[in-house]
Amino acid sequence: MPDNTATPTTTTSSSAPRATPGSRSAPGGVGSTRAGTLPAAAAARATAKAEGAQPDSRVELRIPLSRDEFDELNALAESVAHEAELFLTTVRDVASGQSPDSAISLLLLATAEILTTGSRLGAIGDIVPIDRFEIDPGPESDPDPIRDALANVFEGLDEYADVVDPLTAAELTKGSLANDFADIVLALTHGLAHQQAGRSVEALWWWQFSYLSTWGDRAASALRVLQSILAHLRLDADDDEVAEAEFDALHP
Repeated sequence: MPDNTATPTTTTSSSAPRATPGSRSAPGGVGSTRAGTLPAAAAARATAKAEGAQPDSRVELRIPLSRDEFDELNALAESVAHEAELFLTTVRDVASGQSPDSAISLLLLATAEILTTGSRLGAIGDIVPIDRFEIDPGPESDPDPIRDALANVFEGLDEYADVVDPLTAAELTKGSLANDFADIVLALTHGLAHQQAGRSVEALWWWQFSYLSTWGDRAASALRVLQSILAHLRLDADDDEVAEAEFDALHP
């Protein structure tokens, strides 16, 4: 039987698609997931030139994707969604105070795992929505309850010395574990709203874009701080205890 499944086709238009209320323009602009795809403006100019028209930054491009490529995207989206759910569950459990003795260890593991997931998104080519704007996923979740609860969990350990940007702005600033995790939770939840609505490409675009712009940086900073806390807890010792241990070792 013939396959009637529709896939995006290459199209051009003289105007950009209209954004729905609450939608936002998507960075990038080319509806493709292939690494090495031309940036939106360059691709638009190339298409317009080939058609003998004046280059127009509003030209819309849609690159056809094969069924296998769509399946790969859907599989990746499901994998990222699964990891995001696991991370959110761990953070909420810790914020609720259920595991105070293992809170640092649990968050260390969860943060390392979600960073691995983010690294997969950062290592592949740009993913952008098929449309030139992001469909409104609905109301944002409120990050303040998680932020406030984690601030209580991290009392006395929440703030740390951070660097604005290790490459371009090496000034020291103050970081906050509670703020870091609230930002990560907000970004992952936003992408999950797209995924749960059946918009896998939009979900992947958002997770990738926000990994590079926000939550990847915050997760990396949080991971280093959590590791440092564990190192101090495990390795720091009272001077008297060290002296006693040395004496016992020398006088069995």
